[in-house]
Amino acid sequence: MIDIGAIFISITTILTWLNYKYLKQPPAIGVMINALLLSICIQVVSALGYPGLKDVTVTFLGNIDFSTILMTWFLPALLFAGSLHVNLKDLSVYKWPVGLLATFGIIVSTFVIGGFAHYSLALFGWNVSMLYCLAFGALISPTDPIAVMGILKTTGAPKPLRMTIIGESLFNDGVGVVMFTILLGIIALGHEPSSYDISILFIQEGLGGIAFGALIGLIGFLMLRSVDQHQVAVMITIAMVFGGSALAAKLHVSSPIAMVVAGLILGNYSRNIAMSENSRRYVDAFWELVDDICNALLFVLIGLELLILPFGWMHIGAAVVLSVVVLLARFITLAPAITALRFKHLGGRQIDRGAIRILTWGGLRGGISVALALSLPVGAQRDIILVLTYLVVLASILLQGLTIGGMVKFLYGEKKRKPTPHEMACEAEAAALAESAETAQKASPSH
Repeated sequence: MIDIGAIFISITTILTWLNYKYLKQPPAIGVMINALLLSICIQVVSALGYPGLKDVTVTFLGNIDFSTILMTWFLPALLFAGSLHVNLKDLSVYKWPVGLLATFGIIVSTFVIGGFAHYSLALFGWNVSMLYCLAFGALISPTDPIAVMGILKTTGAPKPLRMTIIGESLFNDGVGVVMFTILLGIIALGHEPSSYDISILFIQEGLGGIAFGALIGLIGFLMLRSVDQHQVAVMITIAMVFGGSALAAKLHVSSPIAMVVAGLILGNYSRNIAMSENSRRYVDAFWELVDDICNALLFVLIGLELLILPFGWMHIGAAVVLSVVVLLARFITLAPAITALRFKHLGGRQIDRGAIRILTWGGLRGGISVALALSLPVGAQRDIILVLTYLVVLASILLQGLTIGGMVKFLYGEKKRKPTPHEMACEAEAAALAESAETAQKASPSH
């Protein structure tokens, strides 16, 4: 196990360096492109009559439990690190778009994608039950902002749009996992449970996750307030994430939701009240580094999975159809919600022009979808869903991830976007202050 980890970290480091040195793409996208190129090279070498390298790589990847690694280690850390730097006051301002997209949007998207998938796959000659198609809808609906957030921060996207994407992504992972867990439970039972059973499971996973996350956050707050040493502070946050995530799984509450709530509490209260400046600096730096490393490892793993998933032209054709369906479902759930929110009494000030286009095209799918597909019961239907999930995720990251930056620049670039009255007032005030400071400086005795 140690050898596997060492090899994997070394490969990731080399691919990250190559992206930084030559590709110069956003880190998550760049390392995955390099991993894909490496996979293709290994396939070519094998086709030329040297299968040894491919055999070793396939054996290496086969020893990695992708689903367990992501759900137990990567996802809790990524969600906690992401929510740690979210301002709860800012997030509450955008509660309507975030709440609608993370709940209503995921639920509607699950049924839209599941229904389309059921009939689409039948056209390709695959007999996949409606339950498995709905499970596919649930696992592919949550968006992965890991790659797109870095692009939005550097391309002039307005704050309301950035906060909507951040808030939605933090919570829709949890809602999507809850939806998938319910459907997975129904598949395991072999018969349809009652509405009461489904409601209880939803309450247990969702509300239980919120309550458990609040409890972890409170315990962490009390412990951090009693110490003033950055090493201990960092260790407390590590225990909150990984110990809390393991305990959440035992209690059958949503670990993703719990980590988001715990991160929000720590980032908005513990950092300001319970930690010294030195501890804050180390905790922030540590989790920012964990976030970057986990992202790199995750996307390299996605790129290398190309070697072990058997697929043909039929799978590629079906994946193209489903990729379009996923985008259409995203648009169908976004457009009515965003249009309704344009009315002033529902927070119309929160919605910028072009929001529907950016939110639709920027809804990248990521590793959580592949991990959830891997957790389906072993069988022919699971194999079909797994391969299609991987191909849809791949298409989403490469196509949307490489073009979303250009779309944002086109809509919100300096030449395209006129400053709002508030922005113009702030600029005028800053200019006046600068002029006053310059005048005072010239009038000082030293001059």
